[in-house]
Amino acid sequence: MVSMRKLLPFAFLLMTPAFGQGFEAWVGGGVSKLSSRNIGSLDGANFINLQDGYRLNFVLGLNNWRYFGHEIGYSYNRTNWNVAGANTGSAVHEGGYNFLAYAIPEGKARFRPFATAGGEFANFAFPGYSATSGGGSTKFGFNYGGGLKVRVTEIFGIRVDFKQHSLGKPFNFPGQTGRLKQNEISIGVGVML
Repeated sequence: MVSMRKLLPFAFLLMTPAFGQGFEAWVGGGVSKLSSRNIGSLDGANFINLQDGYRLNFVLGLNNWRYFGHEIGYSYNRTNWNVAGANTGSAVHEGGYNFLAYAIPEGKARFRPFATAGGEFANFAFPGYSATSGGGSTKFGFNYGGGLKVRVTEIFGIRVDFKQHSLGKPFNFPGQTGRLKQNEISIGVGVML
């Protein structure tokens, strides 16, 4: 059995990042630009192409080191399925975790550029269905990118994000190849405590 005296120095190291933590909550929106958008075919002749759309983002963040932070988030994306020239609306629900590395330490400047990368999942709703009624396809992937956070007042800020998301293509339709690429350009407002 390990004694408390041996664990005490390690407990201090684990608690150190807890001091000076910065909590953030963000709401924003933007566009989703898709490439490699062909997700296969229902009948072998007419391919389904996802169209560019809009997104709404909800993010909670914790900056527990001077140069590093963590974020978890949810995004609602709206897209259209284009089949033989006809468009049908569909939703994509994304959730995930991102690690952030800042160019400037916490509390040193109003402008904080950052690089980010993380893992995510996306639930693609079949047109006419919702995520809660079934008919969806969940795929996993990753994202990476960067952005800028600007502290406007003591507690309020704005942010701009540029990310590329790489996901598996949904529903395993015949004729699928490659991965679905989604470029996100978004802006948000938030609370920075």
